[in-house]
Amino acid sequence: MDATDPHENTDWVGAWHCRTLSRSLSNQIHFTIQGDRSQPIVLFLHGFLGSCDDFDAIVPLLLDQFCCLSIDLPGHGKTQVNEEDYTMPNTAKLIVNLLDRLNISQCHLIGYSMGGRLALYLALQFPDRFLKAVLESASPGLKTESERLARKQHDAKLADRLESDFSAFLADWYEQPLFRSFQQHPKFEQIVQQRLQNRPSELAKSLRHLGTGEQPSLWNRLKIHRNPLLLLVGERDRKFITINQEMVNDCKVAQLKVIPNTGHNIHVEDPQIFANCVRNFLQDFGEMSRLAIALSE
Repeated sequence: MDATDPHENTDWVGAWHCRTLSRSLSNQIHFTIQGDRSQPIVLFLHGFLGSCDDFDAIVPLLLDQFCCLSIDLPGHGKTQVNEEDYTMPNTAKLIVNLLDRLNISQCHLIGYSMGGRLALYLALQFPDRFLKAVLESASPGLKTESERLARKQHDAKLADRLESDFSAFLADWYEQPLFRSFQQHPKFEQIVQQRLQNRPSELAKSLRHLGTGEQPSLWNRLKIHRNPLLLLVGERDRKFITINQEMVNDCKVAQLKVIPNTGHNIHVEDPQIFANCVRNFLQDFGEMSRLAIALSE
């Protein structure tokens, strides 16, 4: 469905009162909405290899107080967009356009890993649209051009391997140390089978255009950000603990929580703790007064 088609029928927007709605819109972005539109809206952004279903264990734990909107990012699930829309700036524009079509002027963000990097970009680029952001196992990108170039070259090789042998790529991907505890999860094999439903050629585009080496560095912009950020990392994910400790030192409006007995994929490994952290953060109305004090220091 073309986002610019003036003849598109949008009568379905009136169905916001329903409990669940799944559609494709805005150049074929697939999304799922669950909950009551009168509640605060939370937008979920999955990680690489995932889909809008990745937060299925979290959404029911939040539906009593939040309306939950999940999307398939470019290259994943049922979303189909042009290759130029795979870059971080253009993906962000697609998301904002989707929110406009859904008459959502403001919402909260929850992003995991790749989705967390994108969520941070959205929060920094559109601060009036996104009130609070939860970043799970995320980063602001790489600081130097040489680091970004090396990572781009690395991701290009990974993309080639993904296209040539997806199953072998997936096995190697989850052998990374940050996924060690995730491999022990009872649903790990089921999740791997779900990952295999993705299209390798589209995932490869995501690696090439939305990888850490391609994204703009956001480190300097963290220092001037004014909307609250919650940084979540697993205690077994030492690499991202180090990154997020530096992030919280650079950003006065960020708070860091290290989640016990988890690795990179917290929302799968301990959904109840994850949901509790999200709920407490998004409901913390007293945070705005502390924010004003922090910004005046």
